[in-house]
Amino acid sequence: MQTAELVAMPLADRLQAMEALWDSLCRDTTAMQTIPAWHEEVLGERLAALETGADSPIPWEEAKILIRQQAERFVSQRK
Repeated sequence: MQTAELVAMPLADRLQAMEALWDSLCRDTTAMQTIPAWHEEVLGERLAALETGADSPIPWEEAKILIRQQAERFVSQRK
């Protein structure tokens, strides 16, 4: 699939494709070995925030809704 094809897709479809791609990357052990150092640092900071209680997790379904809402606001602001 080419970038132009992705851009032409409705936002909901692009988010769904992104989610599927992310899920496939999470299952690919070779991809996980190539995580950049800065990404590990960010994950470490987020884990520390969870452990200290500075942050708390939310259910994945709720997180997806929030992400979609933020993406839709971002897209509407760019128009």
